[in-house]
Amino acid sequence: LQCDLENQAELEEKTRLINQVLELQHTLEDLSARVDSVKEENLKLKSENQVLGQYIENLMSASNVFQTTDTKSKRK
Repeated sequence: LQCDLENQAELEEKTRLINQVLELQHTLEDLSARVDSVKEENLKLKSENQVLGQYIENLMSASNVFQTTDTKSKRK
């Protein structure tokens, strides 16, 4: 009878541990998927930032406001 109780307690502990391991595995899978998603979003945003940076650079080079000219010093 004592042996049966010990076996039952051991079985319950093993079952609890297995369930905990499975839960942790699912959590890890979810976190891994989230990391992949964030990496993908990060790459997309980096690409968009490069495009916007180039666009701003092109606007600045095409605008007279941002051109560095010496017209004022030539007038003197």
